[in-house]
Amino acid sequence: QVQLVESGGGLVQPGGSLRLSCAASGRVFSIDTMGWYRQAPGKERELVAVVRSGSITNYADSVKGRYTISRDNTKNTVYLQMNSLESEDAAVYYCYANVRISSYRSSDNNWGQGTRVTVSS
Repeated sequence: QVQLVESGGGLVQPGGSLRLSCAASGRVFSIDTMGWYRQAPGKERELVAVVRSGSITNYADSVKGRYTISRDNTKNTVYLQMNSLESEDAAVYYCYANVRISSYRSSDNNWGQGTRVTVSS
């Protein structure tokens, strides 16, 4: 009932910047946490950054100072501004949202299809 659609991935040179977007649609009553995970070849999916409904953020140590997460609750959209990109940042980035579809049930985890970020000179 809930769909997450990411956009903004692509090719960027080392030191460059990229901005990812993710919009939630469907049966959305409320959203608690929204954020981003990433998965590189041969590695497990890992947390990149999340933002809670009260605007409390959590970043992976590897991206602190370079990435900024934000959300627009009127659009059910989360953004990830990525600066000073390095080869280690190359991965498929997945949008995550913890969504309630009604006031009578607990929230559920939802995932987007992923958007690829390639860092190459």
